[in-house]
Amino acid sequence: MPLKKVLITVKTYPTISNRYKELVCTAGFLEDGTWIRLYPIPFRKLDYIKQYKKYDWIEIDLEKNKKDFRPESYRPTNLDPEIKIIDHLDTASNWAKRKKIVLQKVYTNLSKLISEAKDKNIVTSLAVFKPTEILDFIIEDDEREWSSKKKAALDQCFLFEEDDNFELVKKIPYKFYYRFKNDAGQKSTLMIEDWEIGALYWNCMEKYNDEITACKKVKEKYYDDFAKTKDLYLFLGTTQQYHFVSPNPFIIIGTFHPPKIDQQTLFS
Repeated sequence: MPLKKVLITVKTYPTISNRYKELVCTAGFLEDGTWIRLYPIPFRKLDYIKQYKKYDWIEIDLEKNKKDFRPESYRPTNLDPEIKIIDHLDTASNWAKRKKIVLQKVYTNLSKLISEAKDKNIVTSLAVFKPTEILDFIIEDDEREWSSKKKAALDQCFLFEEDDNFELVKKIPYKFYYRFKNDAGQKSTLMIEDWEIGALYWNCMEKYNDEITACKKVKEKYYDDFAKTKDLYLFLGTTQQYHFVSPNPFIIIGTFHPPKIDQQTLFS
């Protein structure tokens, strides 16, 4: 298949993989505005020039991931993929270039989206969702370390591999959620698993060296800023394991948060 041109909009927080040490689920849009998922990609082990940022246009050789029934799922044709960064969409003119690609299809009703996910003739597993109202930002305690089972599997798989410079990503000891309403008044709570929220937490820990303060700063960014002062959209995705099992298989894998347009300015 010819090289795919993909606008990167999603990078999830790295997870442990028995085969690749750790993996990042990457997703984005093709030029026609349709979603595509790139997995597996051992992102932090890529050469620096291949480490794309959000809203980079990249070119990459892909094939359909035959182990994943979700239609948006593709995989690199080899484990050391050739990735060419060809452009970056900036935030000029109130994110105009980004909006042109990202906002071509926006869901406002979560029940409708879940119905499409469960419909085996459609199997929607990635979506842009616009909540009617963000009700809360919730923080819960989580396991503070990767499980001993996962660590043992890693040790066994890489017993003879020399990679002294690679340091496994730190486990975030908290889970973060948005609670929101959709256009039918339905209330839902979804976990946030994007790279940026994890990076924000660790940056705040480095700056303040205090978990309470770090969590407070994360809430200030995602609730006081994104939810209250920005035009917030949520990137939603399903996990393959729970797609047809969970009543609501979606999690939040990223946010899209251009500034709100002032109506008085818009019509002046």
